[in-house]
Amino acid sequence: MPAKKGDKVKIDYTGTLDDGTVFDSSTHGDHSHPIEFVMGEGKVIPGFENAVYGMEKGEEKQIKILPKDAYGDAKPDMVRKIPKDVLPKDKEIKAGMMLMIAAPNGMQFPARVTAVDEKEVTLDMNHPLAGKTLNFKIKLVDVQ
Repeated sequence: MPAKKGDKVKIDYTGTLDDGTVFDSSTHGDHSHPIEFVMGEGKVIPGFENAVYGMEKGEEKQIKILPKDAYGDAKPDMVRKIPKDVLPKDKEIKAGMMLMIAAPNGMQFPARVTAVDEKEVTLDMNHPLAGKTLNFKIKLVDVQ
């Protein structure tokens, strides 16, 4: 029976960038189990969910998801420079690090350090996969 809106699905997947770098997998790393979601609830990126519609249990496929159907394009206004002296002094801040930043409302969100100089730190608050084309190998493990 093909996967349709309202079905609870279980998917094994491996996500790669165009250069072959694996950015996520249901069989390795942090998410070492199939992803489960209800079709139509919007809990996964649109391009991923749309690819699952009509798949049969046990079916496998390769998909390519453009940024507009994934995490969107990177937004230049989400890159900010802040004074270095407002950051904690207990650790050295380096390009490539992830920091948790507190918004005025108390919510915290991740920001990637892209540059550090004597006085300022440049933070990119875009999703790490924003602006990237995503490739997935997916297998529909179960449909309920």
